[in-house]
Amino acid sequence: MSDTTENSKGKCPVMHGANKVSATGAIANHHWWPEQLNLKILNQNSSNVNPMDPDFSYAEAFQSLDLDEVKKDLTDLMTNSQDWWPADYGTYAGFFVRMTWHSAGTYRTYDGRGGANSGSQRFAPLNSWPDNGNLDKARRLLWPIKSKYGNKLSWADLMILAGNVAMESCGFKTFGFGGGREDVYEPEEDIYWGPETEWLDDKRYSGDRDLSTPLAAVQMGLIYVNPEGPNGNPDPLKSAYDIRDTFARMAMDDYETVALVAGGHTFGKGHGAGPEDKVGVEPEGAKIEAQGFGWHNTHGKGNANDTTTAGFEGSWTPTPNEWNMEYFEVLLGNDWEQTTSNSGHVQWTPTKESNAPMAPTAHDATKQQPLMMTTADMALKLDPAYAKISKNFLDNPEEFADAYARAWFKLTHRDMGPVSCYLGKEVPDEELIWQDPVPKHKGPLPTEKELSLLKSKILSSGLTTAQLVTTAWASAATFRGSDKRGGANGARIRLAPQKDWEVNKGTDVVISELEKIKSESDTNISLADLIVLGGCAAIEKASGKSVPFTGGRTDATDVQTDIESFNLLEPKFDGFRNFKNTDDPRTTETLLIDKAQLLGLTAPEMTVLVGGLRSLGANAHGIEHGLFTNNTETLTNEFFINLLDMSTKWEPADSSEEIFNGYNRSSGELTYTGTRVDLVFGSNSILRGLAEVYAESGAEDKFTRDFIKAWDKVMMADRFDVK
Repeated sequence: MSDTTENSKGKCPVMHGANKVSATGAIANHHWWPEQLNLKILNQNSSNVNPMDPDFSYAEAFQSLDLDEVKKDLTDLMTNSQDWWPADYGTYAGFFVRMTWHSAGTYRTYDGRGGANSGSQRFAPLNSWPDNGNLDKARRLLWPIKSKYGNKLSWADLMILAGNVAMESCGFKTFGFGGGREDVYEPEEDIYWGPETEWLDDKRYSGDRDLSTPLAAVQMGLIYVNPEGPNGNPDPLKSAYDIRDTFARMAMDDYETVALVAGGHTFGKGHGAGPEDKVGVEPEGAKIEAQGFGWHNTHGKGNANDTTTAGFEGSWTPTPNEWNMEYFEVLLGNDWEQTTSNSGHVQWTPTKESNAPMAPTAHDATKQQPLMMTTADMALKLDPAYAKISKNFLDNPEEFADAYARAWFKLTHRDMGPVSCYLGKEVPDEELIWQDPVPKHKGPLPTEKELSLLKSKILSSGLTTAQLVTTAWASAATFRGSDKRGGANGARIRLAPQKDWEVNKGTDVVISELEKIKSESDTNISLADLIVLGGCAAIEKASGKSVPFTGGRTDATDVQTDIESFNLLEPKFDGFRNFKNTDDPRTTETLLIDKAQLLGLTAPEMTVLVGGLRSLGANAHGIEHGLFTNNTETLTNEFFINLLDMSTKWEPADSSEEIFNGYNRSSGELTYTGTRVDLVFGSNSILRGLAEVYAESGAEDKFTRDFIKAWDKVMMADRFDVK
């Protein structure tokens, strides 16, 4: 699990050498205006940085992969010890379990970001986090296999598969494996990892250890918690508080947490053979001749029994290359005392009176060393709730094996989205609640004639354009590309918890009317499809243009909906609907960019959608900010025309500077009101440039075409079943 070195705390800035180079381009702009709106996150990982051909399909390439052959190569690799980085106990199993865990373990529920879905452990900052010490060697050991299978096997898939094979080689039966993760080729700038500028700092807390959102890890550069205890304080009960909070933010309950920690620590060891001042800088700070390697160790040989990574020395069990129950046996069956490793870290060792078994040293089986537990491990023994689960697992080995297999599968697949995104022969048949299942579509799809009749009924129902558009948007715009959750499929807007969300107030009236239309129709159409169709019909009426519609959505049930999990998707902010109900410290316009990125939108798509939705009056709760038009039944570019009109002078409505009043420069008459989200399209130079395109004379047709295309993109964002 965690193998974290703290030697750099307080001296190692996140951006090495930042004051040694000249800032150029966008970097220079950020240097001069650090609060500048970051629009680059709407253009990251574009085709300009992706080396694959435009028509390359990873799904098709993966389907031609011989997964059995890959697993055989990985199994052989486990015991093929390399002189430059020797394998502990003759196997790399524990090493690869840790690499896989740390690839997946950055996932967090608040915004669905992080996780293993993109292979981002290859890039900064993750490749240089203290918690990822020496994992550069694990990825380098995998390179011959990645090279052999080429673009049929992504780094993202390989790093997860390697962990599965590692445990299988030790006798563990995994729950399954789903491929389909596509690599990125640049760091993911959209992920906010915290405010700190030094490794292992923790400025993310306020009050009585309240961790700020969207963060999950306790310190900068850690995956989960500090294994030594909060800020190095070896208090198991305080460590339990951090563990429970952090693992919950990463989608794990107490039962899953105990299973993960115990199962992961059944394999491998910690490394703290020597002083941490002998360990060099991380990969991103290393010299060019290091060729991507970091943490060069000058203690002894620098590897094998002289390895220093986390600073904790020893294995958790007597047989760290086998799947068994020894972790719980030694944790619960012995008394423990604090000791200090050669690296200076507090760890826990069985008391002499416990007469505990020893473990062989990792590179000389003729020698033995005491077993080791971290403070985080001790929490599973001393926290009452964790202890009860631990004792239950000890008494029920088969239950423990199943719990760990399922928790590991969830850890490594949590951000992949619906099962339709999973590829390969090892995808489990069982569909799990955290995969947000929806029923499979049955029967024929509605004909064009049937759809036309349904649209007529919707438009003659008395529902307004704004109501229909807002409800369709509310249903679809829960989607987030980070973990492929949410979206219109399933019509969960009619179920708890979504029906009770503040932002969705008023949509129940629309849904009730659409349910009535559905019940009176003989057409084979779901409510999920009908909600989207209603929005499309309203836009067709407002624009006079055809709007694409693809049917096939189905309606999820309450049983298929995890209320607690879905509550995490509640929009506390949606700039597209001019809604804000959050104390998030980020600026309102930054939150708009964040929302647009989660929806997978580009800057032009975000721009045209905001302008179009305003022209249709699609604000939440009928608020009128940003409605720079007198006719919300017609799709027009008036939002941009009137925003950029110099006859209006804008002033803050109050000291919060969230709402602004627009006055006619000549008469002084109050003409409009707008939010920061509205005004940013006139104030930010990049967004103003985009707004000008849509405000120009003759831009009406382009505006309408672009709006409809972007609208369809959002409505189809979660349709992986047809992609």
